[in-house]
Amino acid sequence: MDTLFGIPTAALVGQLVVGLINGAFYALMSLGLSIIFGLLHVVNFAHGAQYMLGAFVAWALLQYFGLGYWWALALAPLVVAAFGVVLERLFLRHLYGLDHVYALLLTFGIALLMEGAFRLQFGASGQPYPNPFKGGLDIGVTFLPMYRVWVIGAALAACLGTWFFIEKTKLGAYLRAANENAPLVRTFGINVPRMLMLTYGLGVGLAGLSGVMAAPIYQVSPTMGSNLIIVVFAVVVIGGMGSIMGSIITGFALGAIEGLTKLLMPEAAGVIIFIVMILVLAVRPNGLFGRAP
Repeated sequence: MDTLFGIPTAALVGQLVVGLINGAFYALMSLGLSIIFGLLHVVNFAHGAQYMLGAFVAWALLQYFGLGYWWALALAPLVVAAFGVVLERLFLRHLYGLDHVYALLLTFGIALLMEGAFRLQFGASGQPYPNPFKGGLDIGVTFLPMYRVWVIGAALAACLGTWFFIEKTKLGAYLRAANENAPLVRTFGINVPRMLMLTYGLGVGLAGLSGVMAAPIYQVSPTMGSNLIIVVFAVVVIGGMGSIMGSIITGFALGAIEGLTKLLMPEAAGVIIFIVMILVLAVRPNGLFGRAP
């Protein structure tokens, strides 16, 4: 059997792929959080619940309407984004300019309400979602399930597409400008409240997209978001609060590190991301890609 550093190559590659799958969700989720914090200065603790909502919308589309994975991939993020728009219009817009803790407490309360409502309706056990891709890819040293390969590629494409939209397009420039200097942007006839609403909708839509992609891999359950959100916040802190590219790079990198740690030192796998966070904050308090305030 081929080995690398004394470790079977198949096990090493397999665990790296598992890590990259987790990293794909870390990157997508932390990207949404970074957009919301970087442009709105809102700590969106409801992000995990919105991720869970995306998975449940995908499950409900299949269960009640017979619409499969591809329909869910298109519709569920829009449903979650619309839900986010309603939250922004009713609650969050009243907290802009206040201390971050107000939005954090509000979104934390919303997350608890959403999780409790879904737990009451569906119970604590998970709902299965069928795998849309059969078979896998033989790369010689190991066999990769095709859906896992799709998740890594699709998440990377979604992350880079979002980065390009925010950083390189005129609408993305309007979104950034609406946050930096709202009075000046209004003089150009741009509806700033609408820009802020769309920003929040985009961020939570990415959480919904993550939920749809996670549904065939994990059980669709009310607690799936709460199990993930703390790790995602750690990823955001490591990459730098508000750094879009930092969230993408850090999400995939930490997923790979976590996957390899499960193979090399399983007892440390559950805390390795938090160890990295402590070390990074000790050296760079603003994160690896963050800017000084």
